[in-house]
Amino acid sequence: MMFSLAEPKSFTPSAFRLLRVALAFGGLALAGCTDRLATGSTISDDYQMRHPIALAERPITLTLFASRKLDEGSKRRILEFASEARNEGAPVVEILAPAGAFNDAEARALLPAVKAALRQGGVEGAISTGSYPAPDPRAMAPLRISYRAVRAQVAHRCGEWPLDLASASSLESWDNRPYWNLGCSYQNMIATQLDDPRDLEAPRATTPADVQMRTRAIGAARQGADASSARPATAASTSGASQTGASR
Repeated sequence: MMFSLAEPKSFTPSAFRLLRVALAFGGLALAGCTDRLATGSTISDDYQMRHPIALAERPITLTLFASRKLDEGSKRRILEFASEARNEGAPVVEILAPAGAFNDAEARALLPAVKAALRQGGVEGAISTGSYPAPDPRAMAPLRISYRAVRAQVAHRCGEWPLDLASASSLESWDNRPYWNLGCSYQNMIATQLDDPRDLEAPRATTPADVQMRTRAIGAARQGADASSARPATAASTSGASQTGASR
């Protein structure tokens, strides 16, 4: 039996040119995909990456409306504000009195009492005073007490819509992926509720152990007794037990 091999067909110059053009366009398409993946131009499906929580320093302000003297309610607010400033280690607390308002003289007269309340509340750093222009000379303007502290916040403003959710002119919303603004409000709520934003970067230091409780537990364990703390009987359980005994 005889087998014959067909001669390979030769490519014409025009076919080679078409092949080179196709390879060139294919290389450009692959290069575009590689650049898209490398630079991260696609929107991430993780809302924590789209809306990261960042730490930033911003002013914490207490507005104080007071008349001729510092009343008890205003003093309590100043004491609480001073305690927060001390706990956050604020080096400077600033007091700004309104300038140009009809009550600016009364506001300036309150400065010594406000300073004394801040010291009583625990402020150990410097207390500076200044003024700010009143927006309306006919309205009552407050004293502004402020210090700068670290706060957690979303790196950008929520509520932005870079893509249309129901676009009829493009296929942007047809890929069944989370829309860009999803999760921004969640991140903003978490950032607002943080007690100490620095906990996001590092854990807090452990508090010292209760020496008396530890000594009692170790002593009870050595004697073979129960080392757990005794739970006090509540009023509800006591009344329930008495009713049960009475029914018997």
